[in-house]
Amino acid sequence: MTRSAKKSAGGPHAWSIAWEPRADGTMVATLAGRWQLGERLPDAREADETLARNGAVRSLVVDGSAIEAWDSGLLAFLSRVATICTQRSVAFDTSGLPEGARRLLALATAVPERAGARRSVDRDSFLTAVGREFLNGVKSAGQLVAFLADSSRSFARMLRGKAGFRFRDLLALMQACGAQALPIVTLISLLVGMILAFVGAVQLSQFGAEIFVADLVALGMAREMAGMMTGIVMAGRTGAAYAAQLGTMQVNQEIDAFKTFGIEPMNFLVLPRMIALIVMVPLLTVYANVVGILGGAVVGIGFMGLGPLEYLETTQSAVGLGDFAGGLFKAAVFGILIAVAGCMRGINCGRSAQAVGDAATSAVVTGIIFIIVSDTTLTVIYMALGI
Repeated sequence: MTRSAKKSAGGPHAWSIAWEPRADGTMVATLAGRWQLGERLPDAREADETLARNGAVRSLVVDGSAIEAWDSGLLAFLSRVATICTQRSVAFDTSGLPEGARRLLALATAVPERAGARRSVDRDSFLTAVGREFLNGVKSAGQLVAFLADSSRSFARMLRGKAGFRFRDLLALMQACGAQALPIVTLISLLVGMILAFVGAVQLSQFGAEIFVADLVALGMAREMAGMMTGIVMAGRTGAAYAAQLGTMQVNQEIDAFKTFGIEPMNFLVLPRMIALIVMVPLLTVYANVVGILGGAVVGIGFMGLGPLEYLETTQSAVGLGDFAGGLFKAAVFGILIAVAGCMRGINCGRSAQAVGDAATSAVVTGIIFIIVSDTTLTVIYMALGI
């Protein structure tokens, strides 16, 4: 017979367990004392080690007649021992336990684990991951084509005088993505203009050509930076907001309610948002041009000692209406792409809280990618046409 050491607390709070192998292949585990959670119960690995040392054991009998007190700690210990016995093909006999413990233990082991309930930790192979991403890309491309087709039909209805949305909703959306975006656009444009001026000053000062900082800032803001930075700001601010708004309406089944009442969501919800962005992004770009050139003037006049009139005349001679027109055309394209990304992700959102967050994130990422790709494409076209 082997016996484990009692708990160090001693006295009435101690527990003990004795393992007695018998010649008929049966092992009796005699439990005594207090088997409660506060008593620091033994590790079930002791049962595993004991069964391993006695390889001929085919049945484990638990004798709990000497148990003074017990709670769920005893059941947890016996449940782990039962699992070990199952793994070793050893019969587990609990007939010697108190009736309450025996019934609770039988109840705990009566329902097997449902297949698929345990989270799988298997990782997909490289080819599986690539294939899944490819299929997701094909699905997104299909959603984009369908969305563009629906939005084109909505624009055609608007041109025929059948817009299907309220004009006051359009004004509210234009205010939200226009006037309310002025603070962030002001800050970003001012800092970008100052950064361009500082970067140009470092290089041009080596040749005594500091005055050309005005050319650099004006051309950079008019042709590229004003439209791009405004587009990126609007993608993160308004594109994500549109995706979250439409996604939440999708989760709350409000879009389904519109369809039930015969109201086309594309006309009533998406079209005014797209028009608001298409109109306001170029206007914000005009404002960003002014603020960015002003930021460059702050650096040129305040830090480089250039005269105000000299800086103004150099700016006027460096930038023409064609430069501003090219930047505004890019801004209009950016507005369309931001609206498409935000509204498309919102309309195609799933029906859960996580899906709304994913739609907002995807709208920002998609919008920025659209902006960068379209800006690169238009820049190449401008260079090829000599614009």
